Amino acid sequence: MKKTLSVLSLVTAALLLTGCAAGPTPTGLGLITNVKGPIMATDQTGDKKGQSCAISVLGLYNNGDASIESAKAEGKIRKVVSVDYHTEGFYPFYGKTCTLVTGL
Repeated sequence: MKKTLSVLSLVTAALLLTGCAAGPTPTGLGLITNVKGPIMATDQTGDKKGQSCAISVLGLYNNGDASIESAKAEGKIRKVVSVDYHTEGFYPFYGKTCTLVTGL
């Protein structure tokens, strides 16, 4: 009986923590994350930059707008040249993902 409860508790904890405070990353999920990666790029260069971010705390509080449209608006960008992201966090407690847009 105790073994069944231990296994059940472990499975429940794993399910509750799955997906908490995680964002995109080219390296996979780590305990401590601080990585940047590409989403899209063109052969042009742009001098304007915009950023939009979203955060997650324990998977219980998730807030923000990390969309490309929000980053475009923040940087007053009409034409997108490149889109990257930056993900940082301490899994599973806190995560932040930002979309970084450059353009004209």
